[in-house]
Amino acid sequence: MATTVKLNTGAQMPIVGLGTWKSPPGKVTEAVKTAISVGYRHIDGAYVYQNEAEVGEGVQAMIKDGVVKREDLFIVSKLWCTFHEKSMVRQACEKTLSDLKLDYLDLYLVHWPMGFKAGDELFPLDSAGETINDNTHFLETWEGMEELVDAGLVKAIGVSNFNKEQIEAILNKPGLKYKPANNQVECHPYLTQDKLINYCHSQGISVTAYSPLGSPDRPWAKPDDPSLLEDPNIKAIAEKHKKTSAQVLIRFHIQRNVIVIPKSITPHRIQENFQVFDFELTEEEVKTILGFNRNWRVCPMQWGTKHKDYPFNAEF
Repeated sequence: MATTVKLNTGAQMPIVGLGTWKSPPGKVTEAVKTAISVGYRHIDGAYVYQNEAEVGEGVQAMIKDGVVKREDLFIVSKLWCTFHEKSMVRQACEKTLSDLKLDYLDLYLVHWPMGFKAGDELFPLDSAGETINDNTHFLETWEGMEELVDAGLVKAIGVSNFNKEQIEAILNKPGLKYKPANNQVECHPYLTQDKLINYCHSQGISVTAYSPLGSPDRPWAKPDDPSLLEDPNIKAIAEKHKKTSAQVLIRFHIQRNVIVIPKSITPHRIQENFQVFDFELTEEEVKTILGFNRNWRVCPMQWGTKHKDYPFNAEF
């Protein structure tokens, strides 16, 4: 059973990682330490999560205690939208590295294809509640990302929340130096992303699924939103395998060769989310789960719908 996915750089990326979006700074250090001690080697973070210093403390503690070496770990971060100016990419990456207390990242992603007005506001909004855009295009941002590889600050670069057309724009860019190694997108049985995953895989681009459990702790959840973890169909499959719904939801991605980053700060859940290599869903079960697709998004990024580079108006 493969526990890694090979990137187009040749690197092996662990197929299960710890997500840290919405992990409070006071809790995330312990979550990272727990994860590494139960076997995780891949930690996913981002500048915008505002907890990278604490993630770094957890990583450093485990290295210092001799539990892991830096080279055993696969650390991911993301360039936030307010740093899309080509000249600002490096300072954003260096800030992340200094917060994490690392001298390189294994993978650095452009978090969204949309550039926002530079400044301290993470989400600069106008009076109508729409994001204030900068005048950049993500192709220039990509050149800044390529410079990070050449400078040795990052081993691989990729994208997040990009649609097919936006990835094609990078692949067809004149003078392209490095192809994206990964596209991280929301993915779970209510948003199966079949076409986008097939496209990325056909281009040698790996895919990481975020919000694989449906992100029940998202700040904008509504009471009548569908709940993946409570879905009786998923519960039935879980019972058959004597596993939890979360484990089935994670296993679903592994069997599609999709990297998956469940977030938790609860020690027993962190451990449980990693116990997914000792069972297999049948082809029928995978088909059944794919049939739950309803194109429902946890993260529609509704503030950016009018942005020229808003990714979710396309079919995929």
